Amino acid sequence: MKSLILKDLYNIGHNAKSMFFMLLVFAFIFVPFSGPEAYIIASGVLCSMMVMTTFSFDDNSKWMKYAMVTPVTKKDLVASKFIVLLIFSIIGVVIGLVIGFIGGIIVRKVDYSNMSDVLTLPVVAVVGLAIAEILGSMSIPLLFKFGTEKARTLSLVSFIIPAVICFSVYEILIFFGVSFTDQLEFILLCCSPVIALVWNLMMYKISYAIFSKKELLY
Repeated sequence: MKSLILKDLYNIGHNAKSMFFMLLVFAFIFVPFSGPEAYIIASGVLCSMMVMTTFSFDDNSKWMKYAMVTPVTKKDLVASKFIVLLIFSIIGVVIGLVIGFIGGIIVRKVDYSNMSDVLTLPVVAVVGLAIAEILGSMSIPLLFKFGTEKARTLSLVSFIIPAVICFSVYEILIFFGVSFTDQLEFILLCCSPVIALVWNLMMYKISYAIFSKKELLY
């Protein structure tokens, strides 16, 4: 499995400079107007979408057909995509945290002498990682099922659906008088990594179920 992960990281390495440049551009958009918190989350989500590019490389080179005549198993191949997604998401939130912190100080959105401001950003990074993992993992079953071209459009829809659901649930709770106290928000923040882990396990099982039925040797 290590070789599968290294393959994807090496392939995506050619796009690293353009992705870093894009993150810098996003910093000029998000940090001054929405704050470093929004930028950290956006960076994580943006980098998580790079998993689609790894599928594009695989499709262009017919890699998956070739992989099936090697000792690589379908289970290893599917698992490697989720590990690569995690690596991309971590890179995204770490870059977002560093640039967001520096940019926040420059535009005076972060007071580095205030420990509350400083400690808030790592917490947001953990939440951003959970969000990136949830959204990114939703695209993987689609990519295995429909291929890169069709899955790109469907993945955009899959990114929008959970956002709409979360917003709807939030509005319903507010309508019924549920107040989001600091304690409740803290509980939700603590639960976000667990929710992301459970969600990824579900997406892994779905992805493997789809890919295991595919006949690639023809």
